[in-house]
Amino acid sequence: MKQTFYACSILGLMWICSAYVVLKQPQIAFPDRLARPSDEALLDSVERASFRYFWQGAEPRSGMARERIHVDGIYPQHDADVIAVGGSGFGIMAILAGMHRGYITHEEGVKRLQQMVDFLKTADRFHGAWPHWLYPNGKVKPFSPKDDGGDIVETAYLVQGLLCARQYLMQGHSAAQSLAREIDTLWRTVEWNWYQHGQQVLYWHWSPDHGWAMNFPIHGYNECLIAYVLAASSPTHAIPASAYHQGWAEDGKIVAPSRYFGYELQLHHQGAPMGGPLFWAHYSYLGLNPHGLKDEYADYWKENLDQTMINYLWCVKNPLHYKGYGPDNWGLTASYSVDGYAAHAPGNETDLGVISPTAAVSSIVYTPKESLQAIRYWLTNPEMKHKLWGPYGFYDAFSETANWYPKRYLAIDQGPQVVMIENYRSGLLWRLFMSCPEVQQGLKKLGFQFTALK
Repeated sequence: MKQTFYACSILGLMWICSAYVVLKQPQIAFPDRLARPSDEALLDSVERASFRYFWQGAEPRSGMARERIHVDGIYPQHDADVIAVGGSGFGIMAILAGMHRGYITHEEGVKRLQQMVDFLKTADRFHGAWPHWLYPNGKVKPFSPKDDGGDIVETAYLVQGLLCARQYLMQGHSAAQSLAREIDTLWRTVEWNWYQHGQQVLYWHWSPDHGWAMNFPIHGYNECLIAYVLAASSPTHAIPASAYHQGWAEDGKIVAPSRYFGYELQLHHQGAPMGGPLFWAHYSYLGLNPHGLKDEYADYWKENLDQTMINYLWCVKNPLHYKGYGPDNWGLTASYSVDGYAAHAPGNETDLGVISPTAAVSSIVYTPKESLQAIRYWLTNPEMKHKLWGPYGFYDAFSETANWYPKRYLAIDQGPQVVMIENYRSGLLWRLFMSCPEVQQGLKKLGFQFTALK
């Protein structure tokens, strides 16, 4: 009798352990091999796997997001441990989604967020702004010869995530509330107005060695709207509304309507007449809710939806006749490319035959039908899944025309997949960011109408 009991206990323990492993793996658990996976199963599989990039794939010393992970183990620039500042902001939001979904426990999430905040408190900063890249010891890694100081745009992506975490943690237990206060201190010490360089515009970079030599004033429209929103919202170092209207909007010149495939762009997309790479519709809107977001220049929900549909229809019509393009295989954005890295977008010069899964996946909030069609094709077609799916979800990019399927990931492309899927499923990150009283005040200051989800 005892032997039977022990055998059953051992088998039961083995079953529990096996179930735990299955739950932690980036796979679709279908009840029947022939069953058609539900949309929810597909989305959960992609969200869970992409989350693992920021959890299991994190740089261990800091807990921050690695700039890149190459499953093939080849790093030509010897940068396997380089930290992405903006990508870590996306990673913070991904961790919050993981806590919300139960991929990790609340305690595990708080511990990791504390590790990241402890690192950020001592890492190199330049008038409160972090650089584009950091080494695991907290020292700046230059992004280019003169870009070795503060990067106000990457800082904005990081702060967007930090503020979401602050809002999430402030209602928690004492340790979580203490961490929320530490995050608030970091937010308050970013000197947004320093990056005006005395002008009515934000400048992207400043270096202690090269000053303002990069000379890159941030004009719209591109991926940088969130930098102006946060700069206007700062309780300690805010920019005036005039910097937004004269700098970002260029005294109204940002408005330049154009129409493609029956969809209208209201704004001038810098260097991309048919709409920029799709990350322009993602990065600023991971926390900033585009629903009902309007100012005197644009309706941003409409702008993002129309940009996405133009991108989708360009791939469906496929005027350059690239192999594989179609309604279930689309999405152009900045990503790895056959010859390095490129900002893929609709257009004869900017479409290089490279599909980036993050483009379609992260657009789920705008184009659920079209995005799910691509996700379903990539995951349920055995040949495509074999080529495109790895330990952290979809690999960064591929080209059927070039027969090019690198097993490589980038933080800035994995993060939006987690966050936008979660926003589509629950609105979590939009609710958190839009609940910040400073952000609401900053948006009002700039003349925005907006929706704060409950």
